[in-house]
Amino acid sequence: MNYRMLTSAVLLTATLTCKAQSNVMDVNTKKVGAVVQNTMYGMFFEDINYAADGGLYGELVKNRSFEFPQSLMGWQTFGNVELKNDGPFERCPHYVTLLDPGHRDRRTGLVNEGYFGIGVLKGEEYRFTVWAKAPKGTGRITVQLIDPKTMGERQEFAGARLDVKSSEWEKYEVIIKSPKTHADARLRIFLDGRNAVSLEHVSLFPVNTFKNRDNGMRRDLAQALADQHPGVFRFPGGCIVEGTDLATRYQWKNTIGPVENRPLNQNRWLHTFTHRFFPDYYQSYGLGFYEYFVLSEDIGAEPLPVLNVGMACQFQNRNDEKAHAAIDELQPYIQDCLDLIEFANGDTSTTWGRKRAEMGHPAPFNMTMIGVGNEQWDEMYFKRLEPFVKAIKARYPKMRIVGTSGPDSEGKMFEIGWKAMKEMKADLVDEHFYRPETWFLNSGLRYENYDRKGPKVFAGEYACHGKGKKWNHFETSLYEAAFMTDLERNADVVWLTAYAPLFAHVDGWQWRPDLIWFDNTRMFKSVSYYVQQMYAMNKGTNVLPLTMAGKPVAGQEGQNGLFASAVTDRNTREVIVKVINTGKTPQPVSINLLGMKGERTAATVTLTSDDPDAENTLDNPERIVPQSGTARCEAGKKSTVLTDNLPAMTFRLYKVKM
Repeated sequence: MNYRMLTSAVLLTATLTCKAQSNVMDVNTKKVGAVVQNTMYGMFFEDINYAADGGLYGELVKNRSFEFPQSLMGWQTFGNVELKNDGPFERCPHYVTLLDPGHRDRRTGLVNEGYFGIGVLKGEEYRFTVWAKAPKGTGRITVQLIDPKTMGERQEFAGARLDVKSSEWEKYEVIIKSPKTHADARLRIFLDGRNAVSLEHVSLFPVNTFKNRDNGMRRDLAQALADQHPGVFRFPGGCIVEGTDLATRYQWKNTIGPVENRPLNQNRWLHTFTHRFFPDYYQSYGLGFYEYFVLSEDIGAEPLPVLNVGMACQFQNRNDEKAHAAIDELQPYIQDCLDLIEFANGDTSTTWGRKRAEMGHPAPFNMTMIGVGNEQWDEMYFKRLEPFVKAIKARYPKMRIVGTSGPDSEGKMFEIGWKAMKEMKADLVDEHFYRPETWFLNSGLRYENYDRKGPKVFAGEYACHGKGKKWNHFETSLYEAAFMTDLERNADVVWLTAYAPLFAHVDGWQWRPDLIWFDNTRMFKSVSYYVQQMYAMNKGTNVLPLTMAGKPVAGQEGQNGLFASAVTDRNTREVIVKVINTGKTPQPVSINLLGMKGERTAATVTLTSDDPDAENTLDNPERIVPQSGTARCEAGKKSTVLTDNLPAMTFRLYKVKM
């Protein structure tokens, strides 16, 4: 053999070897499959980790109505202060009166600590409001933002005076502009003069809330919700729906109407974790069901409220039947569900539709789904759920009911739950799975054999909990992305999904990992957030078949740690292919786009890191974020062929115009 022939043989061998080692995937772009629901990638909100008060809800004052069991928790008083309980609001009767301290060089007043401090931003305006009266007809207070730890001459860095002009209760307002950013400020109120002043519902809100709504949301956190483009927004929980006992369950009717008269509720998470214990964790209900519905509308998501099924938390009550409402005592709970549907969808001639209109939203919220019960299981749940299903379907036959399969992701109790949901004809079943890395890597075919004629799946709470390292590091987020290819591939049975939990305050968390982290002035999106966003913004309209050697690409034997799925978007006329390399080495990938012809350029979005333990932080919020790029598609014999070398530990999606 001469040199030229030898060289050709070597090149041919190298080419064949390269092709043999390549991971060849086939996407049939002409075989349009199941519809991907608009609700497919959503969000689940629960008031855990100070997600509501101290977080998403814009209020900066803790215990603003003095209704905590320890009435002055969160407040420091000085001088001559009296606490009273005959105030103007029936369900929030407590207030304080600031009285003459008795000497011109003494002071009377209050200091509020906020939630791990009060966060203000330079140049932003803050609306201080208070219900007040002056027993003598006139009085004055001085309102200040202070830095109690400053080494400067003055603690105060912003403030205003407010004149109280009546001996009757009235609402007063003053705007304070902050000259600096401070994450750990305090609100201080001085009695200014000798005339007593009574104060109730002391509030401080950013003027610049999300969508500029009164009683609104913290702008940056709510914007992060909108930026994910969620299809559904589930609220208000979670275990707080159940309560530690029925007395402390979440009751939606207590959360609507004038915010000053919404009663306090104990948070289910107050007592749960002694290793991360926060004795001041209560719910002001300022973020209530009306606000949840409005927020869902503002971020473009369908609302999915979850109501109590007559059961307290089964975990906390050791599965004791006596902790729950008896079967013959369920009617008030059932009525709550029926009334909520009327509140959300009823016209203004109905009792609850009129209440919605009075709060500022005459148009219906067009709610289509309702959850009944949260993560509950066995006969205690099934026998209570049944009358709810019958009553709701009798009154509202088109309303979709979401039941639950309990806390297990598989096993006997999980199977019993699904059997019961099918028998009751629930429309969707809420599955929860907080599992380690191995579970996510081994569950790439979870939904392939689900019953296509039964209820649809709501993968309503899930997150990869790293074994021995339970935080938002890159590796677990990548495995979530891999698992999500199965959700997408089985969109005919999986209709809704949501990562959980959603929010966590860096100083007040009890559970992690979480999607979005924040302190009083900053926030960052975890890598898991970007995984969810990449799916939500590229969900397409219909599933396309994607296989390797005739099999789904789900980390199976011989697939080199690869996971993949494909969709088409009929609106943008694009094919979108998502590929995840969970392995520790790069993988050559060849994607045959069957039914397409000619050369093309694919747009790519890539999420990768060379450190599996890396994470985003407040100080480095964009350490790991999606990066845009392109990939070349060549003309094949009967297809367009996209070839790429996918780096180790990488999630990359490809968008190709038809």
